[in-house]
Amino acid sequence: MIYCASMTSAGNFDISSDRILVMGVLNVTPDSFYEGSRSTSAARAIEAGLGMVAAGADILDIGGESSRPGAEPVSAEFEIDRILPVVRGLRSESDVPISVDTTKARVASAALEEGVTWINDISALRFDPEMASVIANAGAGAILMHMRGTPLTMQQAPRYVDVVHDVREFLLSRADVAIEAGIPQDRIILDPGIGFGKTLDHNLALLRGLSILCDSGYPVLVGLSRKSFLGAILDVPAEERLEGTIAANTVAILHGASIIRVHDVKEGRRTADVAVRLRS
Repeated sequence: MIYCASMTSAGNFDISSDRILVMGVLNVTPDSFYEGSRSTSAARAIEAGLGMVAAGADILDIGGESSRPGAEPVSAEFEIDRILPVVRGLRSESDVPISVDTTKARVASAALEEGVTWINDISALRFDPEMASVIANAGAGAILMHMRGTPLTMQQAPRYVDVVHDVREFLLSRADVAIEAGIPQDRIILDPGIGFGKTLDHNLALLRGLSILCDSGYPVLVGLSRKSFLGAILDVPAEERLEGTIAANTVAILHGASIIRVHDVKEGRRTADVAVRLRS
């Protein structure tokens, strides 16, 4: 079995191959695909985030714009108004590292000024030419994800020559862009973008071939939680995909994933702790 880099850092946080990190999903949006992850007020989001920390989250990923298939974009101002009160509230109550899920440099800059550790950019620095320099100047970490098109268009007949090879080459090229912009290599995390511009077969191929991405030397994050490919396999709505999420995260960890991004932190933490012992 091939594992990702044994140790990397991002801001004040270390990633080790012998402990899987659990990232809790905290959506400050009214339209994320899983209703159970939505927080429609800052107070509720802060309460939910602190609950995730108590359940074992290593990092919280805060998003102010839905990236579900077909989602319409929102303005930077709207996104900032949604996420900054949550970042500030969590910072006052906990020292857990925080990631902000955004493709906009202005949003990233505002969040980084509040002490955010990572920027989780689903466009891999493509949508905003200022994003790479904002992250580099702040000394923050970057999560780079593969996606075809935009959330609005990504599921329109996605095609690949070899999805595992194509995704790996794309992510390595984006990591090179990040490094050239001044983001240290040991602060870069790769995400194959399960569900973002992929069919069911593409998603399954990426999971089976995840170790090929992990041998690149970068830590790999996977976001599988309650996604539609699990619904396609099980024929159940998002509210009934927890067991499928656990199974898929176990496979990802056995193939070398370093971080799992989940809605259900308690179950994710237990999954990670068992799966990492199985792979050792």
